[in-house]
Amino acid sequence: MEKSVVLTVILLTVIVLTGVATWQLLAPQTMGQESSKLPQSPSQLPKEVSINGAGATFPFPLIDKWATEYHKAHPNVKINYQPIGSGGGQRAHIEKTVHFAVSDAPLSEEQFQKAPGTLHIPITIGAVVVIYNVPNVPKGLNFSGEVLAKIFLGEIRKWSDSAIAALNPGVRLPDEEIVVIHRSDSSGTTYIFTDYLSAVSQEWKERVGRGTAVKWPAPRALGAKGNDGVAALVRQTPYSIGYVEFTYAMKTGLSYGRVKNAAGEYVEPTIESITKAVEYAAIELPKGDESWSKVSIVQSVAQNTRAKGAYPIVSFSYVIAYKELNVLPGIDEATAKALVDFLWWCVHEGQGYAAELYYVPLPPNVVRLNEDSLRMITFNGQRLLRG
Repeated sequence: MEKSVVLTVILLTVIVLTGVATWQLLAPQTMGQESSKLPQSPSQLPKEVSINGAGATFPFPLIDKWATEYHKAHPNVKINYQPIGSGGGQRAHIEKTVHFAVSDAPLSEEQFQKAPGTLHIPITIGAVVVIYNVPNVPKGLNFSGEVLAKIFLGEIRKWSDSAIAALNPGVRLPDEEIVVIHRSDSSGTTYIFTDYLSAVSQEWKERVGRGTAVKWPAPRALGAKGNDGVAALVRQTPYSIGYVEFTYAMKTGLSYGRVKNAAGEYVEPTIESITKAVEYAAIELPKGDESWSKVSIVQSVAQNTRAKGAYPIVSFSYVIAYKELNVLPGIDEATAKALVDFLWWCVHEGQGYAAELYYVPLPPNVVRLNEDSLRMITFNGQRLLRG
């Protein structure tokens, strides 16, 4: 196998040790600014092209912004994206009903085998936050991973439980039953959250595990569709707790908690704390056309990242696409070229819109990995990207 890319911020230069390349992640303000130095995508875009995508709600605010801004620059290309959840996006990719899918979870090994020629292209990095609606209790409750696991397992059933109180001295917690709110659809946000719980709780790992859809054991549990649905249900349900992508918490003004990291700190989710986690995450990344089923930023950060100020529940969102676009029914060369140009734009210019929507721009080494993946894409065997 060729060299893998490893995310780490230990060194300022590339160091090759035992066949593994180690790269520094740079600060966000330096990201997404290398496009002019890179080979250009097709210079002439076709007229009246529609590109159809579907999948995760986790990065939808950013994808929606990308679609708008790209259309301003290329009025003849329209991007249609349906936020149906990561599981729906994965199915659409396997069934070849969209030009591209988006998922917060990589394809499983079984799914990858069902969709030969799949590329995983990380497009952004975001965080899952714990939201709650507890009247007269302030924003910023402290939660450890163990306590969160016990709440979502249904073992901690009241807000006044001593395990929660011990983490929040001086806070008056009501003697009320906790209502657990979770995703009802197949969800990458669920995948990230349950991946985190599996990393910090052996009991959760053995009883529930990680997945885009899991069996929720808490007795008082309600499901809602999409990140916006979970946020809305938490808002209207007193004494409830749920999990959403960071943008949705900021948009709705709901209270959200601080989560204990591997260094023992309780950290509030911010662009800075999410970036800090990613900067110190050491993860081997495969090539774009290899299986990504074992990739997990969450587990690395939750278990190993002891950097101060690092928020622990972070992950990639991926575009999932085919290397040979002619396998998609009805696609023509013009649409294929426009799709590759749009994805190139997202990986470069598009990263400049990430921070304002509470996502972390891609570090340069991941941008380079994506460039290699995009150069693999063909239509009728002909590469679509020059250079």
